[in-house]
Amino acid sequence: MPSTRTTPARRGRPGYDLESLLSVAVKVFNERGYEATSMEDLSRRLGITKSAIYHHVAGKDELLRIAVDRALDGLFEAAGETSAMGGRAIDRLEVLIRRSVHVLVERLPFVTLLLRVRGNTKVERAALARRREFDRIVTDLVQQAEAEGDIRPDVDPAVTSRLLFGLVNSLTEWYRPRGGLGAEALADAVCKIAFDGLRQAGATPTSPA
Repeated sequence: MPSTRTTPARRGRPGYDLESLLSVAVKVFNERGYEATSMEDLSRRLGITKSAIYHHVAGKDELLRIAVDRALDGLFEAAGETSAMGGRAIDRLEVLIRRSVHVLVERLPFVTLLLRVRGNTKVERAALARRREFDRIVTDLVQQAEAEGDIRPDVDPAVTSRLLFGLVNSLTEWYRPRGGLGAEALADAVCKIAFDGLRQAGATPTSPA
């Protein structure tokens, strides 16, 4: 599993630090798109000079790297905790889905930005490579659960994995933390749909007309 990257701490200027700079930059990237955002745009939004931004980071690419790593590190931490568990693969898969929902809620702007990465820069390609590694972890769990007889075998494990995380990732399109469901309630809803399905127990399906 990739190690968590760290960024050397730099002495902040009065009123600004890396975290506040990153928060604003991610918001602007999500609003305008990473490629369409210039350092001048960031400097105007922050109300500081570009040189003040360069005091903290080498440039726009470094801001993107820190941001997407914030999302990816959370997902890999969840995967690491899950891999340390015993028990059946289906239960570990559900725990991973639950914890991934928590990561999304807690790091929503960063996960949103990660899902918009398209591989147009070196930083983006590195992020996509880490996403593929995470996808393999999920697919392996699905395969184990299938081998144990807990997941239907007539759907390709990679497809099942993509469908599960397609459900999780879709939350970025509509979920808003203020006034909405909390992380645990949201994780409950996702897992009920993913693992139990929509149909009420005992309900008899009707044939299409």
